[in-house]
Amino acid sequence: MDALVILGALVVLFAVIMVLRAVRIVPQARARNIERLGRYHRTLQPGLNFVIPVVDRVYPMIDLREQVVSFRPQPVITEDNLVVEIDTVLYFQVTDPRAAAYEISNYIQAIEQLTVTTMRNVIGSMDLEKTLTSRDTINSQLRGVLDDATGKWGIRVNRVEVKAIDPPKTIKDAMEKQMRAERDKRAAILNAEGNRQSQILTAEGEKQSNILRAEGERTAAILRAEGQSQAIDQVFQAVHRNDPDPKLLAYQYLQMLPQLANGENNTFWVIPSEVTSALQGVTRAFTQSLPMSEATRDDPAAVREVSETAAAEVARAAEAAKEAVADASEPEHGPRQLGPSAPKVADPLADLNRDPAKKPQ
Repeated sequence: MDALVILGALVVLFAVIMVLRAVRIVPQARARNIERLGRYHRTLQPGLNFVIPVVDRVYPMIDLREQVVSFRPQPVITEDNLVVEIDTVLYFQVTDPRAAAYEISNYIQAIEQLTVTTMRNVIGSMDLEKTLTSRDTINSQLRGVLDDATGKWGIRVNRVEVKAIDPPKTIKDAMEKQMRAERDKRAAILNAEGNRQSQILTAEGEKQSNILRAEGERTAAILRAEGQSQAIDQVFQAVHRNDPDPKLLAYQYLQMLPQLANGENNTFWVIPSEVTSALQGVTRAFTQSLPMSEATRDDPAAVREVSETAAAEVARAAEAAKEAVADASEPEHGPRQLGPSAPKVADPLADLNRDPAKKPQ
């Protein structure tokens, strides 16, 4: 009985083990190949699958998702015989688990070696400067070659990216110096252009300022000349319109006479001998009866006011002339020439008094 119990237990245990080995659960985006009696039979799909224990052999899972592989930097010689190290990144996906398992023994290693050889062929036809500026061209050429070669392996290469291109240190130093020189050159050019534009704008501003200033001065001069011309014309017209006689000019002469002695630094001045004649002419002008205008004829009070004012002005002028003569005769004023003994100065008033025909028209 004990032997039968033990045998039954062993049979049950074996049956449980067989059932467990017959059941295979495959996760999503995974696949497993099965060989039956040493020959490929089928590929297990995601989910619950049953196999025959001992007869079927189940291989490890194959990831069907897109995978990223970063290869270590590889030395590559450019067309101008410079050694650069290029680091690449590969994006691929297994599309056929059977081909990936049976067409190539290690597809990761195969892809890496194929990438290195293809990259050397591509970079070998470019110089360093073109290599540094043609990453898109390198990526597209690598992807085209790898996709064609890995198609029969059940692998699709989605993208190939050149992650880094490292030239030798001496080349880096030379490139850095070159770039620094280029930046200095551009900075110098920009500074020169800025100075040139500044000088041009300053010159233009000064030019416009000088033009405007000159126009303003010209306009002011023209306006001043026009004003003086109008003033002279009005005075000239007023003089000719009022027709002044020598008596009026003599009166104006006597009004200006006191101002000759008003200067603080006057040490020598001449009193013309015609002062008496001027005084006589003014006296006659205000003692003679002149024709009255219609306004004065109609207003007797105005006539009296004008007469009184004129008489007062004549009296003041005569008094000022007498004082000037008296001051000039005193010895403390220094050597001065007085009266008739002084050299006669051409006096237009005297000429007018002698010859009324010279009266200005």
